Amino acid sequence: MSQTAVREVGPDELAVLRQLGLDGALSGEAKISCSALADRLDTSSQTASRRLQALENADFVTRETVADGQWIAITDAGERALRGEYDAYRRLFEGASSIDLDGTVTGGMGEGKHYISLPGYMAQFGDRLGYEPFPGTLNVELSEESVRRRGAMETFEPIHIDGWEDEDRTYGPCVCYPATVIADEEYDTAHVIAPERTHHDEDQLELIAPTKLRDALTLDDEDAITVRVEEK
Repeated sequence: MSQTAVREVGPDELAVLRQLGLDGALSGEAKISCSALADRLDTSSQTASRRLQALENADFVTRETVADGQWIAITDAGERALRGEYDAYRRLFEGASSIDLDGTVTGGMGEGKHYISLPGYMAQFGDRLGYEPFPGTLNVELSEESVRRRGAMETFEPIHIDGWEDEDRTYGPCVCYPATVIADEEYDTAHVIAPERTHHDEDQLELIAPTKLRDALTLDDEDAITVRVEEK
């Protein structure tokens, strides 16, 4: 998904996405005409068509035009956007919340150890997370249902880690979310870490903690775990 496409989707387009879901496009294809959609949204057919195009450009919907309308289905990315809206409203009326993400432990590429150990990041971790992480990440491959739920995490206010540069290159910013890792035991001093403004590899989750999580929870590849991401 391109950054240009993401910027095209704002509150007006999300209102259209919500209406499409109400019309049945979340559970499968729904046959919808621009004029009928415009009537329900109290806008013009041209405006409704533009917003549908923006949703399609962002990969939030698929469309097939027929003689008397369009068959429209909301994609997994569109469903994640709707779940994010749902969780935002739930937080508004119910207060702070958490989400449980299920998955299995998987091996990483070893890049986490390098980046976590860099001084420009490590100093900020100590200051903003309250600890210096073990030099490495625990990698988790999320279940299909958890990939859909992951979008709700973006409604939480993260801990921001600033980008920085040295003589050789520039390093990008990232965000951290407080998390509890649940296996046979629970470990509650961990954080999900992710690059800022990324939509790639949404089935992968990386965790940092003061100690090596594999040893603290006796974890091996393919072990099932739950990551409870919490708003603090």
